[in-house]
Amino acid sequence: MPEMLTFDGRRQRAKFRAWHRGTREADFMIGGFFDRYHAGWGEDELAWFEALLEEDDVDVMAWALKTQPTPPRFEGDLMRAMQELDYVDIPR
Repeated sequence: MPEMLTFDGRRQRAKFRAWHRGTREADFMIGGFFDRYHAGWGEDELAWFEALLEEDDVDVMAWALKTQPTPPRFEGDLMRAMQELDYVDIPR
């Protein structure tokens, strides 16, 4: 069924999955990243993000915080942007 989604449908699904990770920390990090950058994404960037969403939150957060090395399949401009962490808006 996912292969039948349009690009916009895939983007909507990715947004939901990015903001419903299971912990507030992961929601802010992964969801915040999506909100900041998704508007300019094409097929390759969305596919990268969809693959990232399949990974464990602990791993994604470790890569973003640079406490663990990023696997080669996730290295590149998008991971560098994620590692900046300037997109995380923490409500107070």
